[in-house]
Amino acid sequence: MIKRIDPEVPRRFGNLELLARQVVEGFITGLHKSPFHGFSVEFAEHRIYNPGESTRHIDWKLYARTEKLFTKRFEEETNLRCQLVIDNSSSMYFPAYGQKTDQLSKISFSVECAAVLSYLLRKQRDAVGLSIISDHTELHTQARSSILHHQVINGHLEKLYQRDNQVLNKTTNTADLLHYLADNIHKRSLVIIFSDMLENESQPEKVFSALQHLKHNKHEVILFHVYEKNKELDFSYEHRPFKFVDMETGKELKLNPADIKTQYTQRMSSYFNEIRLKCMQYHIDFVPADINDGFERILLSFFTKRSRLY
Repeated sequence: MIKRIDPEVPRRFGNLELLARQVVEGFITGLHKSPFHGFSVEFAEHRIYNPGESTRHIDWKLYARTEKLFTKRFEEETNLRCQLVIDNSSSMYFPAYGQKTDQLSKISFSVECAAVLSYLLRKQRDAVGLSIISDHTELHTQARSSILHHQVINGHLEKLYQRDNQVLNKTTNTADLLHYLADNIHKRSLVIIFSDMLENESQPEKVFSALQHLKHNKHEVILFHVYEKNKELDFSYEHRPFKFVDMETGKELKLNPADIKTQYTQRMSSYFNEIRLKCMQYHIDFVPADINDGFERILLSFFTKRSRLY
């Protein structure tokens, strides 16, 4: 059975505002007009004219045909540019891979969060883009604010949400692809990343360098570190032999979890703490996201935290 995003899920957060901590290009609180008059603005769509607004962008030709006032909206009529980045490597399908139940995976959790954020950005008339990465860039759309563009993004999120997209042995190349995004997101943006950060724990500096690259290019970066606490962090398995399979490489290992639990939990705890500390060092907003807590709780906590900045 194919899972689909409940259309009511994003609307539960419709009264919340996504607040950006630093000023990004084109950000004017409460206003949605372009600060770049005559500077490569791109037509996006028509909207109904509201009394009291400037008549500068009224489409008089359309008025002649319909006797109704519409204004032209342009891509630069936006407060904020946001790029949603989702890690789609095989490890993101844990722990639901191969399960016939409705057990949540890290990728499903990430898609639900992204759907909510996309809806909020659309309500605020902000521009949003979507990037999906694994061992290569599967998708990269520039940030736009048109209704059609939001529909396209929702279509891509729906595809990620379907169980028949689960693929083993799809590795991660997060560091190189984040460098690519840093070079190809041409305007200062809010970059929100959903990833389990399990690319190469022995060389975490590669990913940290890529995150620093995004900051160097004046983007505000938010990292949702997506994980499943019981199995991935606490290593809570029964006291019996198991066969563990690396979802990205296919390597197999047979052992009793109890034999390595202490060493494993210490190493993972150290790695998670290193990610948190590096984010603090680079002024990246770090959001620990245990999928067992549910996306609603994680997002509400996130919005509450950011609202306190103002």
